[in-house]
This record gives sequence, structure tokens and C-alpha cells, in this order.
Amino acid sequence: MGERKGTNKYYPPDFDPAKHGSLNRYRNSHPLRERARKLSQGILIIRFEMPYNIWCDGCKNHIGMGVRYNAEKKKVGNYYTTPIYRFRMKCHLCVNYIEMQTDPASCDYVIVSGAQRKEERWDMAENEQVLTTEHEEKQKLETDSMFRLEHGVKDKEKLQKAAPSLSELQEAQGAWKDDFALNSLLRSRFREEKKQIREEEERDQALLKKTSLDLKLLPEAEEDKKLAALLKYRSLESYDEKQQKKRSEISSRSWFSPKVDRKIQTTGSSLKKLMIQPKPQPSPGASAMVLGVVRRASKDGGQSDNKRQTMEGTAPAPGDSTTRTVSSTDPPEPEGGATKPNTSISGLVADYSDSSSEGEG
Repeated sequence: MGERKGTNKYYPPDFDPAKHGSLNRYRNSHPLRERARKLSQGILIIRFEMPYNIWCDGCKNHIGMGVRYNAEKKKVGNYYTTPIYRFRMKCHLCVNYIEMQTDPASCDYVIVSGAQRKEERWDMAENEQVLTTEHEEKQKLETDSMFRLEHGVKDKEKLQKAAPSLSELQEAQGAWKDDFALNSLLRSRFREEKKQIREEEERDQALLKKTSLDLKLLPEAEEDKKLAALLKYRSLESYDEKQQKKRSEISSRSWFSPKVDRKIQTTGSSLKKLMIQPKPQPSPGASAMVLGVVRRASKDGGQSDNKRQTMEGTAPAPGDSTTRTVSSTDPPEPEGGATKPNTSISGLVADYSDSSSEGEG
């Protein structure tokens, strides 16, 4: 660092390399400049990175792993030949100071003061992992024969307890030792799962298209199937009631085709719009109606014929002003060439009384 900073720098005229050695010694300064201002006290300012998550005791805020601080590094002891360093830094959120130091025995950092660790450590004994042997235990195994014998007995007991699980693991590893078989089995399972997923998607899309919905369908569950099996949908009408209803609808239906009925309805509506009264429909069994004819006497003085009337069929519609009813109760016509009509026949004849009287006179 010092050599790099001293490169291509100004060298004063009184600088002597044999006497001073470097520009830093000539200027009586340290290469780290301000970071070495407490070097006389054995303190060096370094850039320290937080090794794990902690909670500050001053402001109770969370400080995440990886946050960097300018910390004062100082040697406080040795673990055998490994030095133990302590780091002192100020919290960036408050005025509290946090002190941490190395722990070579457990290869970790320990909080001395100013903070609390967020407990996320992996416990090897709790997870049944092989623990590292402590240094004191190693020394006893090397020097104390009785301790070594007791330790060997404990190791044999652990081996007997772990033998069944170890044999199962060895058999499982031996069964799947063939990489090709393992790979082919995994690929076949993957294809089956992919086929099932595709079928489910097609079934869901068909259901959504049928119901015209745009929803995300969830996979089926056993609880949903059980609840759906408990539900029973029952019709309000029985089978016999439905059949009876159909029969009544058929019996009340018109015999004629709906096209003819529609034509009759449209004709009646058009006549009503034109304010024309439609003619009455004749009955199917009625014959044609024949009106009576009255013969008049000739002007030459021929004999007058009797009035004759004949009528076949049914009476015309009421309110017709051109016809009248002739019965036996009508008064006899005057003598003067006209004979008396047959009173035994009654019917509707044309009213020509006025014209016949004029002709006779």
C-alpha cells in the first residue's frame, strides 16, 4: 500500500534513501494514515463485517448480517498459539457501542457487550451429527488409559445403536447403485406425472368452456368428494306427475298445424286494421242459400203469376236490412192480380213490397 502510494511522488532534495528508507518514514507517517492513529495503544482501525444477525441493546433495532463498520481491532489473548482479537464499533442507528471477539475453539464470533445474537445456529448434537473432539478430551485419551477404555466402550455402544440404520442406508445405496436404472425410473415417473397434469388441464378447460367461465380451478381433494357424496338432488315432481302433465299438454294442444292458426290470426288482424267486418264462416253441413224471386205482371195485361219464394239453407246474419221474416201471421196482400202466398212455408225472402205495389197500380 505504501509503495503504491509512494510511486511517482515528489521526492524532496534532502531525501536520502539510505537514511530515510521511504517517504512515510521521511514524513513520520504510517501507510494507513488515519487508521493507524491509535496504533501506539495496540489498536488498529479496520473494516469489519457483521458475521450474523444481531439486535442492538441501545436502540433495539435489527442489524443484518453483512453490514460493515469501522471497528477498532485489538489483541486480547491467545487460544494456544492462535491470537484472540476483539472488535469495538459504534452502531449506525444510535450511540451504543458493540464489542465482539473471535472464538478459535468453536470457529465463531462471540458478542462481548452491546448486542444480542439472533439465534439461528445449527446444533450438531441435536441433529445427531458427529461432534468434534475437544482438546482436553484428546489429551486424556492420549495420557489416561482408563479414560481411553471407557471412551472405547461408549463408542461400541453407539455403534450397536447405529448399526441397523447404517445397514439400511447401505442396502438403499446398493439398490440404486445403477445410475441408468435410476435415471430411467425418474424419467418414467416424470412422464406419468406430466401426462396426468395434461389430462387434468384438458378436463378443466373443457369444463370451463362448457360453463362459459374464466376461473382457476383447484385440484380435487378427498374432503370435497366426501361432501359432494353427501348431497342429494331430488326433483319436486315424481315420474307419474310428469307423465300426467305431458298427457294434459298433448290433449289440450290444437289439432291444426301452427302455420294455419298463424295465417288466420294475421288475416283477422289485417281486417281489423282496415275496419272491415269479416264474413261469417259457414258451417260445414250447410247448403248454399237460395233467395226467393218475385215475378211481376207484364204491362200488356197478362195474367199475373203468384209470388213464389223458396229458401234453402240457414238464416243470414242478424241485422241485415234487405231481408225480413214471413210467417203465417203476416196480413194478406190486397186483391188485384196477386195471389196469397203459401202460409205454410216461413223463411227469409227479399223485401220487394214497394216495387210490386207500384207495378200493380
